[in-house]
Order: sequence, then structure tokens, then C-alpha cells
Amino acid sequence: MSRLLVKTAALLAVLFPLAACSQPASSGAAAPRNEVPATSAPAPSTVVALPDFSALVEKEGPAVVNISTTQKIRGRAFPGFPGLDPDDPFYDFFRRFMPPVPNGPQEFETHSLGSGFIISPDGYILTNAHVVDNATEVVVKLTDKRTFKAKIVGKDRRTDVALLKIDAKNLPTVPIGDPNKLKVGEWVVAIGSPYGFENSVTAGIVSAKGRNLPGDGYVPFIQTDVAVNPGNSGGPLFNMRGEVVGINAQIYSRTGGYMGLSFAIPIDVAMDVANQLKGTGKVSRGKLGVVIQEVTPDLAASFGLKEAKGAVVSQVEPGSAAEKAGIQPGDVILKFDGKDVPDSATLPRMVGAAKPGAKVKIEVWRDRRVKELTLTLGEWDDSAMATDEGEAQGEQSGRLGVGVTNLNAQQKARLKVSHGVLVQSVSGPAERAGVQPGDVILAVNSEPVRDVDHFAKLMKQNEGAKVLALLLQRGDRRLFVPVRVGD
Repeated sequence: MSRLLVKTAALLAVLFPLAACSQPASSGAAAPRNEVPATSAPAPSTVVALPDFSALVEKEGPAVVNISTTQKIRGRAFPGFPGLDPDDPFYDFFRRFMPPVPNGPQEFETHSLGSGFIISPDGYILTNAHVVDNATEVVVKLTDKRTFKAKIVGKDRRTDVALLKIDAKNLPTVPIGDPNKLKVGEWVVAIGSPYGFENSVTAGIVSAKGRNLPGDGYVPFIQTDVAVNPGNSGGPLFNMRGEVVGINAQIYSRTGGYMGLSFAIPIDVAMDVANQLKGTGKVSRGKLGVVIQEVTPDLAASFGLKEAKGAVVSQVEPGSAAEKAGIQPGDVILKFDGKDVPDSATLPRMVGAAKPGAKVKIEVWRDRRVKELTLTLGEWDDSAMATDEGEAQGEQSGRLGVGVTNLNAQQKARLKVSHGVLVQSVSGPAERAGVQPGDVILAVNSEPVRDVDHFAKLMKQNEGAKVLALLLQRGDRRLFVPVRVGD
């Protein structure tokens, strides 16, 4: 037995040398020790504790508000269901299979919810323009349960920013941060009212910056994976210092709910719009007067450019600043006011940020060399939808995301239609719904479309609608396509 114990002790010493070395010597003489080879210092750990947002929420939460609106919209009525909301799961069923009330489109009162946040103690509030679009009444509810009727100071659909005012004093406000200092991977927090659940807090990280979305050429969105749902629109996005860095505005979803892709308007863009709305009630933007497209590697090679950068001009608007300065179709705009134009998505922001009437220098690539031009910017008119000559419009038409032109006599004869508008370009909601270039829009919510001007009028009448039903002619067949344009 003693021999077995000795062998066992020897085996343990071999298998666990460090444990053996740690045992004290049994006599006064120093026992021999196994030398442990020196190792390099361990790499610093990247594991960090999850943040605690409670202090941030406690401090900044009182400045976040719930916004409820009342709207009057025109739409089809169904027997027994006169006020059926387009968001109702049975709406599409009734639209397809139930006959409408004989009188046709009628006006209904609907209600919706959103979020906002207080930016000054005297009651100025920021939210999304689409939250208060077509609203006949806007009610703001504070965390202390007080409610106020709000006045819409102004709204800007291009950036989807609106400024409200309530009659109150000494209100809590949020500090404004710098979205340019945000880093991808940084923690951010949203507070809002998803599905009407007031002051709900969700958190995530910044997934990307400067994200371009279809039909939104003026906003470099902050992309996050924060859980944002309908009702969060207009609410603040905070950094970990409790500063607002963005306004939660959009989600990408195949279901209508959160899918891990949320987008916020940078707060510096929103505050610039708010200051203009507060001062003048509107937003002024420069206008160049060109239709542009992306420079692909193939286009760059054909133009003799070493890199696929800039924005290629496909059309110049008659009488515009661009035409007066001598810009031509085929020019590639490389610099605007001394700043590089990396891609076609960036140019509209650069032009829109400039003041109307400002003199700017631009560099274009023409005939395989750089040419410098000087021009005086015009002013963008948000009410302009398309040109009268039937040419493709230079901007996408509002929230729908289609560029349309009038049909000429030959097209009407070939397609065997007497009215409608031809789709030239598609992006945003229309593209996601399946609308294609070459489609003819015959009707919007069952009301026939006569021409481009009438189409613009119908879009304005349906500003508050969340779903638009388009009757399309595609080839020799007709189909209804529902397009979701709101939360």
C-alpha cells in the first residue's frame, strides 16, 4: 500500500506541477521546485459589463412626450365598416372583395400616436413630420400626465422633421449632442411610445452612420439595432452621456414591426431645420436644377475617370442655375463649393444645405478633363412635382418614391389608355411594394389620375394616409398595388 501511495504522489506531481510546487517543504531544507517558464502578460480583455441606463432614463425621460393626432383623410367606405383604417388587417380584404359605398371616396376621422421631445423650457418640441401630417388636432402628453394642445410651427417633409409649440413654461429639456462624434458600435438608447406604450425604453448600438435610404436624399441616417416600432417615431435617440444624437424616424421591416434595422435623423440636421422653422416657418434650400445618377465603374471607364466617384448629370432643367452656368448632360460633378462629391447620394445634401442665392464653384469632369464653373444657386420649391413638358422629374415625389411623367399621344394609343402617368423612376415605399419603371399609374385610391398635376394633387390630398392603393397598367394587364407609406 505504501508503495502505491508513493507512485500515486509521484504521478500527481507530474500531472499537476504547479499544485505540487505550492506545497510547503516538510523539513527545514528547501525542497527543489519545478521552474515555471516565464510567459508574456495576458492580452487585455475586451469583455465589458453591460451598461446601466437607469440614471439616464431617470434624468432625461421627463423631457420625452407622447403625441396623439387626429386626422381627416379621404378613402373608400365599405358597408358596415365606414371608418376601416388602412392598417387594419382586414382592410385589403374589404378593398378587394367588397363593393364600395356608391358615393365613392369619403372623408373619415382617424387617430394616430407618436413621440417627441422638449428642446426648450418654453414648450418647443421636436418630432417627425409624418407624425403630424394632415393633423387637425395635435395633443401632447407629458410624463406628469399633463396634456396640452400643440401648434404646428412648421414641418419639413424632406428631412421628416416637425416643430411643435405648447403653451407651458419651465419644462424639462434634453441636452443636444454631436452625432458626428458617434462611433459605430457605441451604445445608444431610445425612449418613446411604441404602439402607444408611453415612455418605453429600448437600447442597442450604432450599426452604421451616414446611411442613404431610397427616396431620402437629404438625410445621412444613423442606423441602429435599437428596438423601434410604430409609435416610436419622433422620439429621441440618446448617447451614453444622455445627449440626444438623433430622432427615431424609420424602420426596415417586412412585417411592420421591429427587425433589427432602425434609422434616426442626426440631431444636427434636425436642429438646423427647427431653427429655420422657428425663424421663418419654412426651410430654404439651394437648388442646382439637375437630374443625377450614380457613377458606376463602367461609366467611370467610359468617361476616362480613374475612380467611380462624383455624380453624373443625366438631365439639366431649363432655366435653372445649372443651365445658366453651362452644366451639360454627361458632366460628372466632382466638387461642390470646394468639397469632394463622393457619390450621387451626397450631392443633394450638399446643395440643399447651401443657401439660395449663394455663389458656389463646382468642378465637373468633361471631355476627359476637369472644368471649373461658377453659379448662383436657385431655391428649391417643395411644391414642384414635375415639369410641364413631360420630362422626368428630378426628385422623387414625396413619401411614395416615384418619378412620373405625362403620357404622350403615342404612348396612350399603344397602351390603350386615356389617362394616367408613366413611372420613370422608383425608390422607397413604391419600390418595396413592387412598382416598376414603365408602369402606368391609372388611379390612386380608386380615383382616376388625369396627368402629373392631378397626380400631385391626389398625393397632397392623401398626405395622412398610411397605405395608398395604386391601380397600375403593366403591359396588357392591370393590377392593384398597395403601397405602405407611413408607420
